Amino acid sequence: MNSDSEGTRYRALFISDVHLGTRGCQAGMLLDFLRSYDAETIYLVGDIVDGWQLKSGWYWPQSHNDVVQKLLRKARKGARMVYVPGNHDEFLRGFPGHHFGGIEVIEQTVHVAADGKRYLVMHGDAFDVVVRHAKWLAFLGDWAYVTALGVNTWVNAIRRRLGLSYWSLSAWAKLKVKNAVSFIGHFEETLAKEAKRLDCDGVICGHIHHASLHDLHGVTYINSGDWVESCTAIIEHFDGRFEIVRWSDLAREAARLDADKPKTLVPQQAA
Repeated sequence: MNSDSEGTRYRALFISDVHLGTRGCQAGMLLDFLRSYDAETIYLVGDIVDGWQLKSGWYWPQSHNDVVQKLLRKARKGARMVYVPGNHDEFLRGFPGHHFGGIEVIEQTVHVAADGKRYLVMHGDAFDVVVRHAKWLAFLGDWAYVTALGVNTWVNAIRRRLGLSYWSLSAWAKLKVKNAVSFIGHFEETLAKEAKRLDCDGVICGHIHHASLHDLHGVTYINSGDWVESCTAIIEHFDGRFEIVRWSDLAREAARLDADKPKTLVPQQAA
């Protein structure tokens, strides 16, 4: 698909945890995704810009600027753009109701799906005990995560040379370490209860970098994942169905199919 196309259109699109301003951000992958997917309403569900990292050292390559410009272009072309700040871009929480280049800032909101169901949309950090009550520990955890991503870069450079697929150290740890699995489960249950308390049919969030879509205690729990490792987003179809898009998997499959295509030899012209 060419760069001038706004992509296949959906009713709504949910993106979170992009972490623009960090070396781990997969800005190129996100830009390709945004060229292929478009929606009437686009929700930026927190941690789009990483203010924590930018405070400690400025990092903003052209690809990060390209992502911002692409989002602004979608807003100019008529998409409703809603920014729900997270803990890494909490500086925007001081501007509720403000519009920046057509992007509306809201601390949390309710999305009404095509089938009439109501979904609470929030980043989710308000229900993370560490972020709320021990911010120093949250900063330490963030440092450890960035360090793991640095290790991951070297590991995957070697794996690419060996013809192996991408492997995520932190994602592996989340699924293997008992406390991490317990934290994810507790986080999901807490947000599901909050959605039910607010008379919503589901919740759409981010924060923990773990894409998920399932029913939990009569509530639909949806997490959009991240654009640091998994490169995932949530789309709502025009009939109200939600779906996780795993862009890195789609890109890898497209590359494989392209590599398997027979190469056409172009005959050289006679001198």
